[in-house]
Amino acid sequence: MKIAPNAVVTMHYTVSSADGVQIDSSRDGEPMRFIHGHNFLIQGLEDALEDKAVGDSFEVQVAPELAYGERHEELVQVVPKSMFEGMDVDVGMQVRATTDDGEQSVVVIDVNDDGVVIDGNHPLSGVTLSFDVEVLDVREATEEELAHGHVHGDQGCDHSH
Repeated sequence: MKIAPNAVVTMHYTVSSADGVQIDSSRDGEPMRFIHGHNFLIQGLEDALEDKAVGDSFEVQVAPELAYGERHEELVQVVPKSMFEGMDVDVGMQVRATTDDGEQSVVVIDVNDDGVVIDGNHPLSGVTLSFDVEVLDVREATEEELAHGHVHGDQGCDHSH
């Protein structure tokens, strides 16, 4: 069976930045399982998986526009320290911020006398990603998996909906 929408895919992957720095990998643990075509993956990787089959291994470069998007410098802002009253604020800390577009995760990238510098960009925005993928299994999703929107284990659904 080839990978197509509504197929359950089991795969191992390693993802690195274009300069070879490993970002994440499933190879030392459980493989990733997902329903193809349900926006579980970034678009560039999902597109590259289309029509692959069990046993296929491949590498693919995914440009930012098909991954986490380009960086937007206007999403980097200095906010008053008073907005973090009672909190220990450290560089690298992720916080939820209320914006005109609703709640958003931001990362603290600097703390100085002027305030706290936050970045609303995804940490991988602007980064070309390199994936090394091995397809381990492909099967049709069950009606229950499609209704629930996720893959179930061998024992079925292990939680209530």
